[in-house]
Amino acid sequence: MTPFLGELLGSAILLLLGQGVVANVVLPKTKGNGGGLIAITFGWGMAVFVAVFSVSAVSGAHLNPAVTIALAVAGKFEWSQVPYYILAQLLGAMLGSTLAWIFYRQHFDLATNPEDQLACFATSPAIKSNFHALFSEVLGTFILILGGLFMIKGANSLGPLDALPAGLLVLAIGLSLGGVTGYAINPTRDLGPRIMHSLLPIKGKGSSHWDYSWVPIVGPIVGAVLAALLYQGLTS
Repeated sequence: MTPFLGELLGSAILLLLGQGVVANVVLPKTKGNGGGLIAITFGWGMAVFVAVFSVSAVSGAHLNPAVTIALAVAGKFEWSQVPYYILAQLLGAMLGSTLAWIFYRQHFDLATNPEDQLACFATSPAIKSNFHALFSEVLGTFILILGGLFMIKGANSLGPLDALPAGLLVLAIGLSLGGVTGYAINPTRDLGPRIMHSLLPIKGKGSSHWDYSWVPIVGPIVGAVLAALLYQGLTS
C-alpha cells in the first residue's frame, strides 16, 4: 500500500466511525439515540485510535491536513508531499462520510430536523459567532498539534500504540473544548463530509452552510502552524 492509499483508507475509517457515532446519537430510532456529547467524543477518540493504528506503518497516519502542514513547518515532513497527503485525506473523508450515510440512511430518512442531518456530516457553532468559532478551532488544533508533537514519538514513543495517545488527545479536546463548534480540528474532516452533504440525495436536507465552512478550514491550519512554530522554538 502506498502512503497515498494509506491516508485515503485511514481518513475513510476515521470518518466512517466518527460520523457514525454522531449519527447513532443524533438520528431518530437508532440504538444510541440521545447518547449525548460523551458518547460522541468517546466515539471520535476511538475512531482516531483505530484509523491511526491501521495505517500508521504505511503513511504515518496524518489523516488531517493540520497535522501534515504542522509536520512540514516543523521540518519533519517534505513540503512536496503535502498536496498529495491532503488530497488523499479529502477523498478518504468523502468516502467515509458516504459510507456512514449509507449505513444510517433509513434513520436519515426519518430525521425531521435538517440541522440534525447536517450535524452528522459537518460541524457548526453552538452560538453563531464566526470570530469565536474561529478562535475555538485555532486553540483546539493548537492543543492537538502541540500535544501530539510532544506526546507521540521521541522518548515517549509506544511504537504502533502511538495511536492510543492520539485517540486520548482527541477525546480530551472533545470533552473540554468541543462545546463551541463541535471541534473539527481537521479541515478535511469537515470539508469532505460537507461536500457530500451537498451532493447526496438526503431526504429533507437543508443548507450545507457554506458560509461557515471556511472556519473549520482556516482555524485548524492557523492553530497547527502556531503550534509547530512554538514546538520548534522550544526544542531547537
